[in-house]
Amino acid sequence: MTNRLERQLEFIIEVDRVKDVFRKSKQFHQDRYENDAEHSWHIALMAMVLAEHADGKPDVLRVIKMLLIHDLVEIDTGDTIVYRKNEETERAEAAAAERIFGILPVEQGREFLDLWKEFEHGNTAEARFARAVDRLEPLMQNIHRNGETWVENNVTSDQVKSVNSRIGDASVVLWEYALSEIERCVSEGFLTSNGTE
Repeated sequence: MTNRLERQLEFIIEVDRVKDVFRKSKQFHQDRYENDAEHSWHIALMAMVLAEHADGKPDVLRVIKMLLIHDLVEIDTGDTIVYRKNEETERAEAAAAERIFGILPVEQGREFLDLWKEFEHGNTAEARFARAVDRLEPLMQNIHRNGETWVENNVTSDQVKSVNSRIGDASVVLWEYALSEIERCVSEGFLTSNGTE
């Protein structure tokens, strides 16, 4: 077996740990928190299904690649509720990306790290759409579950709009849907426009 293959197989074994990282959002149809592997699969599928609504015609294969690797850093850092992320979280995730993608052969590891950074920076049509569906899924989960995670974490409608505004950076259609659903949640009492951080 070559050193290259050994490193690739080591990476595959290491990233299996993502199945044990539980997110702060619950599944649509079960009363348990989703894990990062389930989330990554679901949003990759969402990108395929919803690609026609993306502004700028992104390369969907590149979007899917970003979505499948973007949360691997949480093997080291765990999941942080998006409404509480800060610079310390970002530094920890960057260090995790270097370690985890560094397991791979050098050029392949660099490719994955570059994709991860592209996602984080959100400067391309692909990254913007990837970031949009990454936000859309937990938004939809909260809507489907009557704002359960929002209530548990004292999240307000202003916070939800602010954090999820990246959806509008990639798709006018999806952002219009999101805004209308956020407003419906407020009117039905699932989400408050006033609250504590």
